Amino acid sequence: MKNKISTYILILLPLCIFSQNKGQVISEFGKTYEVSAPGFKTDLQHELKVVFDVGRNFDDSTKVNPLIHTAARYLNMHVDAGVAFKNLKVALVIHGSAANDILNNTKYNSIYGIDNPNAPLIAQLSAKGVQIILCGQTAAHRKILNDDTLPEIKMALSAMTALVQLQNENYRLINF
Repeated sequence: MKNKISTYILILLPLCIFSQNKGQVISEFGKTYEVSAPGFKTDLQHELKVVFDVGRNFDDSTKVNPLIHTAARYLNMHVDAGVAFKNLKVALVIHGSAANDILNNTKYNSIYGIDNPNAPLIAQLSAKGVQIILCGQTAAHRKILNDDTLPEIKMALSAMTALVQLQNENYRLINF
């Protein structure tokens, strides 16, 4: 009978404890995790300009759209990492099915029977200087009037127009 030799490799990993942090910029939304000693260093000196392309919702009218929520995480994460708030420029371009997520409570309630769960987040984002731009083509297609949207929303000719113009202003596109 042949001897079987079994080899076991034991890998010891340091115990990592991840804790979720409330953000300094928007504390009710945008919780993040601390990343200790990242190999790719965050630029703490230059402007970080980003435009989020938000073209969908997630079919749950009772919850905040996670793509809109990402703007809060972006702000909180970078300020928590040491980037000066003045160096963060953020815009959201809303189109497609996400258009319902920027409706005022009256219009939202007429469709879903509840107040818009995105309204508090959008108000806080806008108060921190985030531009929230609605595609005019989507609005026209969906029969959304300016009076149907939250007061923080700006209407553009189109999402394409807003995305190009912001990128011409050196905003970097993030599309999930």
